[in-house]
Amino acid sequence: MNKQRNDVIFQFCTLIVFFIIFMFSLSIFLGGHYTPGGGFVGGLLVAGALLLVLIAYDIKTLESILPIDFKKVIAVGLTFCYATPLIAVLLGRPFFTHFSGDLHLPLFGAVHWHTAMLFDLGVMLAVIGTTMTIILTIGENE
Repeated sequence: MNKQRNDVIFQFCTLIVFFIIFMFSLSIFLGGHYTPGGGFVGGLLVAGALLLVLIAYDIKTLESILPIDFKKVIAVGLTFCYATPLIAVLLGRPFFTHFSGDLHLPLFGAVHWHTAMLFDLGVMLAVIGTTMTIILTIGENE
């Protein structure tokens, strides 16, 4: 017997809560150098938001919305984590020496950046990729 689920309210609320969690994760990520947070906590929040979408819908819907191989996300994240301190070594500085400066962005103007943010971005991508790979592997029934 095929039961039809009627989760319209749950699915609608999931989209709103997903957006709120995702924006909060970006705030935690960007404020990670001055307050508690950073790439690890931001990555866990993004993975939690994706898990909420997975629960409200199903694996096939999540894969159609976000057709990403999360193992490749892990690889990109680890590349950022490896390349950030390597840049300092290639420039003749001690390992993990960070650099900062101002970057001009068209919509935002001058934005102060720091290479520690690139490392945190790598951590965030590695956490998202690892968490989602584990969850999707456990959730597969094929």
